[in-house]
Parts: sequence; C-alpha cells; structure tokens
Amino acid sequence: MTDPTSRLPGFGALTRADRLRLLDEATGLALSDKLAETGPVEGALVERLIENAVGVMPVPLGVATNMRVDGRDVLVPMATEESSVIAAVGNAAKRCRGTGGFFTSYSGSLTIAQIQIVGLADPQAARLMVLERFDDLAALCAEIDPMLHKLGGGLCEVEARVLDAPSGPMLVVHLVVDTRDAMGANTVNSMAEAAGPRIAEWTGGRALFRILSNLADRRVARARATWPAAEIGGPDVVEAMCLGAEFAAVDPYRATTHNKGIMNGVSAVVLATGNDTRAIEAGAHAYAARSGRYTALSRWEKTAAGDLAGSIELPLSLGLVGGATRVHPVAQASLALLGVDSAGALARIVAAVGLAQNFGALRALATEGIQSGHMALHAQNVAIAAGAVGDEIERVARQLRDRRQVRQDVAEEVLAHLRGR
Repeated sequence: MTDPTSRLPGFGALTRADRLRLLDEATGLALSDKLAETGPVEGALVERLIENAVGVMPVPLGVATNMRVDGRDVLVPMATEESSVIAAVGNAAKRCRGTGGFFTSYSGSLTIAQIQIVGLADPQAARLMVLERFDDLAALCAEIDPMLHKLGGGLCEVEARVLDAPSGPMLVVHLVVDTRDAMGANTVNSMAEAAGPRIAEWTGGRALFRILSNLADRRVARARATWPAAEIGGPDVVEAMCLGAEFAAVDPYRATTHNKGIMNGVSAVVLATGNDTRAIEAGAHAYAARSGRYTALSRWEKTAAGDLAGSIELPLSLGLVGGATRVHPVAQASLALLGVDSAGALARIVAAVGLAQNFGALRALATEGIQSGHMALHAQNVAIAAGAVGDEIERVARQLRDRRQVRQDVAEEVLAHLRGR
C-alpha cells in the first residue's frame, strides 16, 4: 500500500463510483470490489456471525478525509446512519492540519477479567493468598492461550479487592491480561473461568461471576490538537467553545450529549472495523464517571497565543484479530484503508476522530447552532421520506435548504409542486 494523502478536495461532490475509483488510486488498494455492493455479506457468513439469522441491516459506510494523525495522513472509514457526522470530522481535521493535525498516545492493550469469590470467613487473608499465587495463575493462563503467551502477551498482573456488599464482604480478583492486537474478550473470559475454581480452592470460598470488565481503563487512548483562532472564526469563537466545554465539564445533563457527540465519531469507526460498539460505549461512559460524577471525556482551553487546544482520553478496547474483524469483508477493507498494524494504532486514530467530532459539534453550537449544518445534510433523507425518487431527491432537498425548512410536510408540498399536482 502506498502512503495516501487524506486531502481529497471535492471528494464529497463525486458520485459513489468515482469516490471508489479515487480511493483505489489514492491508496493503491483494490477496495472498490469489496465496497461497491451495498450488501456484501454472504448468507453463509451471516449464519455464522449470529444466530436465528434472517437478513442484514446495512449501515452506510463513508470516508472522512483530511485526517492527519501522528504525522501520517489517514483516510478514515466510518459506518453511521446519521447525517453530518463524517462531514464534521473532515472539516475539523482540515482546520487543524496547519498545526500538525492530531497527536496521540496509547497506554497499552491490557484487559481486565474479574472473578467474584463469596462465602469467605476471612476475606482479607484470602486476598493476600491470591496475590501470593501469581506464578500459579500465570502458568494457568498461559495454558489457556499458548499463542498469546508466545506473542508476548498473557497475564501480567493480579489485583485483589475486598468489597463490602449487603450480603457481606466479597473478594474480587482482577486478572490483568495483555491481549496484544485482540480485543480479548473470549481469551480473558476463558482465563477467568479456569482460574475461578482454583482461587476458590485456595481461599475456601465459592467462585461466582467470572467475566471481563468493559471498563477498560488499562487501554486508554489519548489525542490532542490545536486549532488556530483564525481558522475557526476568531477569538470570540474560541471563547464561546471553551465556555461550552466548561458547561459539559460541570453539568452531567450537558456532558451526556457532549459525550454522545464524541461517540458519534468513535462508534462509527469501531463499527466500520468490525469491533464491539456496545463495549466501547459502555466503557467510555463509565470512564466519564470514574470520579464519582459524570463529566465530559474531552477538555478544551485557550492557548497562550489565543488558539484553541482540545484533548481527549477514553478507554478503547479494540482488536485487529478475532470476531467480525477477521471475517467480515467490509471490516477487512476498512482496516486496509486505515493502514494500521496494531490495536494501539487503531485506538489512536479512533481517539483522534472522537476529538474531531467533538470539535465540530462545539463549533456549531458556538456559532450558527447545531441544526443549521445538520438539517442541511439531512434534507435528502427528508426528501426520500416524502416520496422523492431519482433526481427529485436533490431538487426537493435544495428547496428545503433554501427555505431553511427541513420538514417532511414542506418536502411533500415541494414534491407535489414538482410533479404538477
């Protein structure tokens, strides 16, 4: 694969066929064959991905342009049904390219498996017993997944906590496992199920729940970027965006919507690459409440030069191997387009996309309001819902945008007029 440029001016104005052709030319990858069809998942594969399969629910897949992450241009596949998400990411990325784009870091691919032990007469002594048996647990975990151990992963730490509960104290053991380039759910769950009875035997207790935690606070990705004030509307816009971000930082009602906007971008890339969107969303929202109060995942501030600096950190338990990531043809095409070779590299890009998406929402709210741009892009959907087909769709959508009335009743009126009724 050649190193592509993420600057593809006019990309959005092309037909889908021309966009696919341009992607092939820009990347050197033959992606058009995998992406040209709207339903590329074969029936046999559907049967193996889920149970009781009756069909597929296609989600539109687009590409965000202009992204530059850690000095590398990246074309980012995003699967979403919501208008304006991809446009917002590309616009945000374009406005910070002059300052180098996005800079990221990743804490590592550590996943936690939890083991609940109950019925202990002496839970504090049991806690220490578990910590004394690290070597035994490490050997047990290595037997569960020898290949992971061979690749340098496996159990790297054991934690044990005594939690007070209404039924009495319980011991919760954490197996902290380096899952390398896998999300690792099946691996760590197998380790927890194997280790539970052994820990119960050592401590005299009873093993109950044994499963991973989706609060992946050992797999944190971080991203930052700086937007020159002149690129985003001047000092007043910088000030307004910082005040809006402060609103999200102190009020959970605002923080929830603020973080939902971030996840618009994050989940779109996670879904496009065949990863687990529910796990990522649950972990992100739990991480936002780790202080005991739900707050914003991102932070925004004015630099000494008067520009806008944004940063984000969130847990991202992503993988390149296993599950749908390995077998789904669109997921494979998306990973090829991203050009990533590790779960950490994918997580860094996803964090950058989340920050870009958040910038787009904050800037819209600080200037013309969120509905102006969103509804303009949503106009075609409204036209289709009103019954427009073919060339009628854009003609109706254009009139809705011109009138600034993106409503179905107006679309029906415009369509009737176009058809001479």
